[in-house]
This record gives sequence, structure tokens and C-alpha cells, in this order.
Amino acid sequence: MSIPHAVSGQVLNILPAAHELGAKQSTALFKSQELEVIRLILPKDKTMPTHQVAGEITVQCVSGSIEMICNGDIQVLNSGQLLYLSGGVAHSLSSREDAVVLLTIVLHR
Repeated sequence: MSIPHAVSGQVLNILPAAHELGAKQSTALFKSQELEVIRLILPKDKTMPTHQVAGEITVQCVSGSIEMICNGDIQVLNSGQLLYLSGGVAHSLSSREDAVVLLTIVLHR
């Protein structure tokens, strides 16, 4: 079964209700030939090991707080902050508290 993605013009809720935070899972909101947008639901102390993607990315902390390690630097993103990374930059992520993150990936085909 394929994951349902948003269609052009569809309004999406980025923030789950507070009582749904633990029940909701990360999901790809939409994916086209050139762009993918993913909502990450990260409980406190969740980690994602070092990885990289070919395309440019933005990481927007919608709620909570996360820590990213990239280019040898530790960057803390709090609610309302955004980080841009060039394609191919190795990075890791951990949540300092429950967080919702919007990840945008430019896909190179």
C-alpha cells in the first residue's frame, strides 16, 4: 500500500494536537519529481545517525528543540528556526525535547 501524499492545493496541518504527538508518526507530506516534504515527529532524546542526501535540504523546527551536527558544528534549532544544508553535507540530528520538524529535500534525478 502506498503512502497517501497531499495533492496540489490541499491544506495540511503541520502540528498534531498535543494529545496526538506520541501517537502520530513521521510521514512524507508530499513528493514530486523535484521536491519532497516530510513531517518528522521526534520524541525527546530521539536520534538520527549521521547521513547525507544528494539534494539541498531545509530543516525547520516547528515546535520543540533539536540539535544538529553538521560541518563539525553543533547547531541548536528551537521552534520557529530553520537550517539550510547544501547537498551532500553529512549531518546527524537529536531531539532535545519533543519536537515537530519540517524537512524539505530537493531531489536530483
